[in-house]
Amino acid sequence: QLQATGGGLVQAGDSLRLSCAASGRTSRAYVKAWFRQAPGKEREFVADISVSSQIIHYLDAVKGRFVISRDNAKNTVDLQMNSLKIDDTAVYYCAVVPPPVSSDLNQAGTYNYWGQGTQVTVSS
Repeated sequence: QLQATGGGLVQAGDSLRLSCAASGRTSRAYVKAWFRQAPGKEREFVADISVSSQIIHYLDAVKGRFVISRDNAKNTVDLQMNSLKIDDTAVYYCAVVPPPVSSDLNQAGTYNYWGQGTQVTVSS
């Protein structure tokens, strides 16, 4: 089970930190990711992080602004979002998948487990 928190209403340029807590000891060894879905749009990959935190990928649109991190002891994955833009408005979901992963990590279908989503709204 995944529980995402930290969403809210902010102004453009502000920062937010999302956190996703996972239950279950085995998920500590899972690849973790964040996706987002804006109204009327498909779910979109934001970032993923390997078990060791050594391999990280970002959506081009968030590179340099967002930072994904994980704490395997706490079984959490966070997304620090800086310099937020109106286009970042979406429901943000955390997701995990056990290795080995044979599919693309930027595809929603790759992930087995999803959090309930947390709303991020960026206003001008």
